[in-house]
Amino acid sequence: MFGGVLRESGIGAALSQTLNDLGMHVFVAGFVIAAALRIAQGSATVALITAAGLVQPAVAAAGYEGTDRAAIVLALAAGSVIASHVNDSGFWLVGRFYEMDLKTTLKTWTVLETLISLMGFAMAALIFVVF
Repeated sequence: MFGGVLRESGIGAALSQTLNDLGMHVFVAGFVIAAALRIAQGSATVALITAAGLVQPAVAAAGYEGTDRAAIVLALAAGSVIASHVNDSGFWLVGRFYEMDLKTTLKTWTVLETLISLMGFAMAALIFVVF
């Protein structure tokens, strides 16, 4: 629903234009937008769906198809799992399940999720460039 509201407001088209003005490639922008949404509101699902809705006009305008489009989706997904912290229910679930305090959960789970995100982005970039 959040992504739909943002699309209907015209922010997707405005974002597409802003990204073009900044010279940021849609592949990188998708990752950055998903990561920013994830860090701000905590949900990987909401971050992924919202970021996808926001970059969709730019992806369509660029004419990406097939493997390129799949790599962009992977970059969005990678951005959506970065930096799990206190506003993410999964952070608390893992911390409580393994009986870790806040500091330990930040040092383990948050770092792990960030590494997964960065490795996923690197793999998506490889797919985007090579295929």
